[in-house]
Amino acid sequence: MSEATAAETEELCATHVLEYAYKRSLGPVLGRFFTGLRDRRIEGVKTAQGRVLVPPAEYDPSSGESTCDEFIAVGPGGVVTSWAWVSQPRTSHPLDRPFAFALVQLDGADTAMLHVVDAGEEAIMSTGMRVTVRWAEETSGCIQDIASFVPEGAS
Repeated sequence: MSEATAAETEELCATHVLEYAYKRSLGPVLGRFFTGLRDRRIEGVKTAQGRVLVPPAEYDPSSGESTCDEFIAVGPGGVVTSWAWVSQPRTSHPLDRPFAFALVQLDGADTAMLHVVDAGEEAIMSTGMRVTVRWAEETSGCIQDIASFVPEGAS
């Protein structure tokens, strides 16, 4: 093999990290939501049409109107509206054992929030099943304050 051929086939490698680092201020709606989680309470916001959005949004997605006026306590129980089983969690997942990603519509809410259900096994999961919040041992005002949802009646 000639030198020119060897140089042409030599691999070049350069590390490149693509990221969009930013900080977001929470504002009055999400600030209150995360403060509520820290205090082991879940709140949504009521729209002008009377719908309760959880997680809360600053503006009604249907009308664009502000929703900052009325906060409503919801949960801690709710219903699974959709789910997907994760049989082999990755290191980036919130649980180190099999679990479900699920949309959970909390009691008193008109929308569902995405979180995890720690059901133990896939056979326990079903659309329409009742779940309740399992709080983290220590809360700090972030979504992980909800450690997971668990089937109602589970410890």
